[in-house]
Amino acid sequence: MLANPPPPRPTAIRLGTLAGHRDAVYALAGRAGSDRVFSGSADGMVVAWDSAHPEADGELLAQVAGSVYALLELPARGLLLLGHNFQGVQALDLQTKTLAFATALPPVAIFEMVFSESRQRLYCALGDGTLAVLRGDDFRVEHLLRLSDKSLRCLALHEGRAELAVGASDWKTYVLDLDSLEVKATLTEATNSVFALAYSPDGQHLLAAGRDAHLRRYAATEGYPLLDSVVAHMYTINHLAFSADGRYLASCSLDKSIKLWDPTTLALLRVLDKTRAAGHGTSVNKLVWPGAQQRLVSCSDDRSLAVWQVVAAASS
Repeated sequence: MLANPPPPRPTAIRLGTLAGHRDAVYALAGRAGSDRVFSGSADGMVVAWDSAHPEADGELLAQVAGSVYALLELPARGLLLLGHNFQGVQALDLQTKTLAFATALPPVAIFEMVFSESRQRLYCALGDGTLAVLRGDDFRVEHLLRLSDKSLRCLALHEGRAELAVGASDWKTYVLDLDSLEVKATLTEATNSVFALAYSPDGQHLLAAGRDAHLRRYAATEGYPLLDSVVAHMYTINHLAFSADGRYLASCSLDKSIKLWDPTTLALLRVLDKTRAAGHGTSVNKLVWPGAQQRLVSCSDDRSLAVWQVVAAASS
């Protein structure tokens, strides 16, 4: 009998396709407890979708002049934040579909945004290596912290640990104290740009991935030593996302695939690609787990979003 038997493999069914963008879809926003998903594209369109009804048309919320790489919903405020490349952050009132706030930032790409409810601060990863910190009440700039001479590509926030992890194109991940913004740890194991970071829901681990196609797991509670490193995809890993219950970790890649992992062992559970699961035909860029039914939504350079239902394997 195996001491550590492999975890049961879930199945995943493609429920439908959300189509209407005219260019690559780079940004997604969604959350547990809500079926609504938001997408942003190189076509400048920001669209709302109902992931529970993938047959329904999307609702155009905004049309901006440039690509949208970052979206973030603030449900308590009824706002959707747009990282409008070269134009700063714009806050859209979801009820009226009007602009509530607009904040100019350095004229570079905004690759990711996260919001701290406890600190009431918005953190933005900028293409010039700057971390922008905005006040939550009026989105005015509070700090511009230059962390690197290369782009900051991704962020992961853990409120309980009061830490912000920042991945950069200098091949490093910086772990910052949320209050002082001092660097508490610098992770240097990556051999190329870090594009994706995710804290496990319990705060025990930080997962990192990027252009070197490796998935790495760090022990956050022990000072961030490297625990595991797995060659997870053939090409760049673009994003990582935990399911709300922490049962699954999903990754997506330039290799056109989505993979589901057991986060406790980094065992591969399922591959969703064009051949095996009618997946995307080009790079898969972002993932979200909306609603409460183990539903996964992906977006791609193929100009579409896909809605997946993940079904746990039956117990033997």
